[in-house]
Amino acid sequence: MARLPVYLRALTALQDRGVATVSSEELAAAAGVNSAKLRKDLSHLGSYGTRGVGYEVEYLVYQISRELGLTQDWVVAIIGVGNLGRALAGYGGFASRGFRVAGLLDADDSIVGQEISGMTVQHIDRLEDIIADHGVSIAVIATPAGPAQGVCDRVVAAGVTSVLNFAPVVLSVPDGVDVRKVDLSIELQILAFHEQRKAGGPDGLAPLAAGDAPPGATHYVETVEA
Repeated sequence: MARLPVYLRALTALQDRGVATVSSEELAAAAGVNSAKLRKDLSHLGSYGTRGVGYEVEYLVYQISRELGLTQDWVVAIIGVGNLGRALAGYGGFASRGFRVAGLLDADDSIVGQEISGMTVQHIDRLEDIIADHGVSIAVIATPAGPAQGVCDRVVAAGVTSVLNFAPVVLSVPDGVDVRKVDLSIELQILAFHEQRKAGGPDGLAPLAAGDAPPGATHYVETVEA
């Protein structure tokens, strides 16, 4: 399932270029997977392609969109309208992928009432009303860490069972509620690990700069295979 959105993105790019059919090798390369894995994944959708021709791009876009639930609109509320929340509100990819942002909410009175991407920022006190009035299915939490759990508790109590969390905190939710966490700092730290590993050479040891280790400590880090 996690790979299907990647395939869909690659297929959409092909569709935008007017490509009608694509081979498994070409699609796999665009998605960053091996072709055997791609063929196995698509076989679960009942799509096997045509030998010598490949996959029909338009039909495969429809199949994957249907599997991901993107053939209907999903209503989204963004809670927390700081720099990140504003960027999310202005992201044009939501609408084209079946997501409609119906509410922007914040607790800061200086932000409430502002017009952002054609929407008026509502006060967080109206959270439950916005969810009920618009039938919100997915809540995007882009608040600081402190209020994030309280906001999550409120959206869950209001009936939302899918949460996309950008706050730098792990949210506790009851069974039946799905949370996806996006943490850019963790992704950067993972890349930093790989950069260190590459710098360490074939022995897997990356030297530390002077002062990076406590006094008396050996000045290297033993890297671990991911």
